[in-house]
Amino acid sequence: MLLSVRKVIAVLTVCAAVLAAAVLLEEGGGTLPAAAPALVPASADNWGLSFPTEGEAPVGNATAEDLAQYGAYYLGDTGRKVIYLTFDCGYENGYTSQILDTLKKHEVPAAFFVVGHMVESAPDIVRRMAAEGHIVGNHTFHHPDMSAIADQTAFQKELEDLAALYQETTGEELSRFYRPPQGKYSVENLKQARSLGYHTVFWSLAYVDWNTDDQPTAEEAYSKLLPRIHDGAIVLLHSTSRTNAEILDDLLTRWEDMGYTFAPLTELPGL
Repeated sequence: MLLSVRKVIAVLTVCAAVLAAAVLLEEGGGTLPAAAPALVPASADNWGLSFPTEGEAPVGNATAEDLAQYGAYYLGDTGRKVIYLTFDCGYENGYTSQILDTLKKHEVPAAFFVVGHMVESAPDIVRRMAAEGHIVGNHTFHHPDMSAIADQTAFQKELEDLAALYQETTGEELSRFYRPPQGKYSVENLKQARSLGYHTVFWSLAYVDWNTDDQPTAEEAYSKLLPRIHDGAIVLLHSTSRTNAEILDDLLTRWEDMGYTFAPLTELPGL
């Protein structure tokens, strides 16, 4: 009888962990976060969030203070109604120009984290990002799991190869903002990026927008992006998303109507 009870407890524990991971998957911007912050130490290799209270900053699996010692961020100025809008750009899917048009209409600055394929395949769009005053950030050249790279030389090559390609393409230096692909990182990565002069930038709000074969409806997008917006939010959207391109004009208007303004990453606290 005791053995049966133990089996039941074990099954329930596994189910609870799976459910927690599934919930955080929806909020993690396309990655599978390790688990809820209470279950995973701050050194977890997958960035994840939980939202205890809607409208307030979420809890990450590392605190803002923990990240700050490495020049890294997941939140901006939480004392202001300000949003730092960022896009991850793995490749061009036909929507980035529309996104840029909307940002120009609203005079909203954004940061675009690009990889080598994006720069090689859509150089005119990348040049337009820079020409219109947006930050272009480093998302690595090949988009690997950077948490698996312990060697400083190999880590540095991923960032420097992308920076060199960007400068060759635009004639400008790539910004020193870095976002780990899929949010996978280690404390050693944070140190490596810092030693190269980069600020690692995670996010405090994202939603399931990356699956191009199963795009969310506008209502599904708004159900995450409106009630969970918060002061100092670093928002992650994917430029490959049809939904994002279609709703961005209205989304920015709604955030503006809520009293939010927009700032570039260069205005993050401490920079």
